[in-house]
Amino acid sequence: MRIRHLVRSLLTYVPGMDKIISKLRGTGGSVSARYCYSAWLRHLVKLNEHTGRSHFPTIAELGPGDSLGIGIAAMLTGANNYYAFDIINFSDNARNLEILDELVSLFRNRQPIPSENEYSVIKPSLSSYEFPTQLLPDERIDSLLSPQRLAAIKFALKNINTPEQKSINIYYIAPWYNSDLIRRNSVDLIFSQAVMEHVDNVQFAYQKMREWLKTDGLMSHQIDFKSHGYTEKWNGHWGKSDIAWKILMGRKAYILNRVPHSTHIGIMSKCGFQIICDQTVINNTGIARLELAKRFRDICDEDLLISGAYIQASVCDF
Repeated sequence: MRIRHLVRSLLTYVPGMDKIISKLRGTGGSVSARYCYSAWLRHLVKLNEHTGRSHFPTIAELGPGDSLGIGIAAMLTGANNYYAFDIINFSDNARNLEILDELVSLFRNRQPIPSENEYSVIKPSLSSYEFPTQLLPDERIDSLLSPQRLAAIKFALKNINTPEQKSINIYYIAPWYNSDLIRRNSVDLIFSQAVMEHVDNVQFAYQKMREWLKTDGLMSHQIDFKSHGYTEKWNGHWGKSDIAWKILMGRKAYILNRVPHSTHIGIMSKCGFQIICDQTVINNTGIARLELAKRFRDICDEDLLISGAYIQASVCDF
């Protein structure tokens, strides 16, 4: 175990300390408009590639992090209702408004999608990082970025969680796990970016997504299965005993759940989803099977090598 992580874990046992540390450290990534622009357009391009769809009027994001930037990017490409769910209230409205202005400039200038050369950690990978003009032609961009629509988005940002009265609405809920937050069968798309590895109860989360999505709804998740620096090797967290891992996690508000790829796929199917896309990242530099903790000794060979995956799924039509 790395000492700095252990020290931080011990500090979480001091009442209120974890929330202070979490806010000071942030979650990374979404403080940058270019990061948010890149992350959202990757989801949008992949969704269109596998489903032919690019318009999602009502969206929900799990774990937006330090800003609502990815969701704002989605609104600039056509979403009118945005639900942002988190475990801790990280978002800062002044930062959100700054990112909105920066995102508008990126879309107006049809900037290429920032690739791995700029953000090596962002997935999924794309075959082309050119601006997706086929999805967002000039006339559509001009309409989506009209002064009236931008004013409505800005108003919604300044008045988050107001009763739904306008054509554009933003809701930010932390903590998110209240089952009554969204009407059943009301959401077109649920997405997340490197978040599902932090969800404590993965099955509960996918069950709620299934309830919230419309019958033709989609979900789009980029999941990182690595140890996030808690161990020397990327999959070393599967070599730690449950007791050692519990100590390392402490009382953090968002933990690393250690759920491998195949378990996510299995739970999604159990909860009523059909997998459309499963784009995995293979990494053979991790620990060997002999080094696995007892709990993970039956992990399949593929899981031991999959360090990340972009998974896209639709609601099953039973």
